Amino acid sequence: MAKELLVEYTTFEVTPQQINESLNKNDGKLIVNGVLQRAEAKNQNGRVYPKETLMREAKKYSDSFIAEKRALGELDHPDSSVVNLNNVSHNVLGMKWNGDDLVGTVEVLGTPSGNILKELFKSGIRLGISSRGMGSVKEVFSEGGETLEVQPDFELIAFDFVSNPSTHGAFLSPVNESVANKAKQNQYNNIDRLITDIIKDF
Repeated sequence: MAKELLVEYTTFEVTPQQINESLNKNDGKLIVNGVLQRAEAKNQNGRVYPKETLMREAKKYSDSFIAEKRALGELDHPDSSVVNLNNVSHNVLGMKWNGDDLVGTVEVLGTPSGNILKELFKSGIRLGISSRGMGSVKEVFSEGGETLEVQPDFELIAFDFVSNPSTHGAFLSPVNESVANKAKQNQYNNIDRLITDIIKDF
């Protein structure tokens, strides 16, 4: 089977309170936590990642990219197997397993894309974090219907922040529901203005 670019999305939400706490505790750096990927669960793309395969790739990624402080990701998802340094917005600091959830700690960088990401978080915009990798899939059938099972040739490349999440139930828990809900209601009214203002500063 030929390898193809496989991308999966997990929703990632950060509240203004969490941002302020992170900036105060981490010398002005924004560091966020959340689910990066999930094993053994059918996602909205119809794919399932066997835990053995995902554990292997998470360990490789931790031992090389994270250990060497180059676990970089982009803002928006490129159709490429290469991380474009011009669009880097964050660096993954660490990962661990919580059941079938791969949970990560992510530092938002002070790059142009990182500053946009920080402002989106501060405005309560709901974003997704997306795994990017190369691999093949195989059709399997079960009680839940047809599923595409990711094969052992999968190679993890990066995690990117995107606007279109697809993995179920992977939000960071809001500290203040009223603040989060208000931000969500206003996000479609101010996102274009916000991004335009940020870009003007660079």
